[in-house]
Amino acid sequence: MEFDKVDFVTSDHHFGHARISELAGRPFSTVDEMDAALIERWNSVVPPNAVVLHLGDVALGPISDSIALTAQLNGRRLLVPGNHDRVSSATQSRKAIERFAPLYEAAGWVILPEIVEGTRRGHRLMASHYPYRGDSQEIDRHSKHRPTDVGVPLLHGHTHSRDHGPDGNQFHVGVDAFEFRPVAMDVIDRWLGVGHQAARVTIPNEVAVLLHRHYMPDAADAWLHGHNSHLAGARPIDLLALDRVAEVLAALDTESQGGYS
Repeated sequence: MEFDKVDFVTSDHHFGHARISELAGRPFSTVDEMDAALIERWNSVVPPNAVVLHLGDVALGPISDSIALTAQLNGRRLLVPGNHDRVSSATQSRKAIERFAPLYEAAGWVILPEIVEGTRRGHRLMASHYPYRGDSQEIDRHSKHRPTDVGVPLLHGHTHSRDHGPDGNQFHVGVDAFEFRPVAMDVIDRWLGVGHQAARVTIPNEVAVLLHRHYMPDAADAWLHGHNSHLAGARPIDLLALDRVAEVLAALDTESQGGYS
């Protein structure tokens, strides 16, 4: 996979899925309202010549209608299938894939394997619908089809979590966490830069003051680079690289009042 050629990444639109607003807590009254908003928000950030990597569950419902809607989306679109896609070798028969693949291709999708791996700006990177860990339900489903965690940074969807961004060495890009818009790859670049060259991150003064007040230097560094339950398991240093300073300050404030993690 040539990740250097990708401009945006996203997942889990569920075009045409009448119940997804109820199941995922989306702010839409009808499926038609949702579909229209998803198209508008996609096209508001993706120019016609951009390359978008979609990590699965693009459309449900009557698939001939819902996948046809996606022809209105800007950009050259690459699809890593998810469990609900009719072209997923993990969940569909060969006969079904042969039947439905032409519909996806007619709508402008290039169908990729279930897991793709390559490099981005010289850093190894993987992408899959499924995360290493986590699900929209209480158990991690589709375990046979998930990528194996060998330490390679992973882009994923599937969870429908509103917590976006990094969780250790995996990064959730689903639309439910990004205001129903694709994620620019420069956000991923900052994450990868942190993962391999943490010195690039400048600690904002307000964070540094609180750290100095509550931690010795070594403990402060460990806090910045440790997984934090107040941040949904993300590392504070990763969130700072994404300019999510307010969330890091809130976690520090909670811990300073005795809610240690």
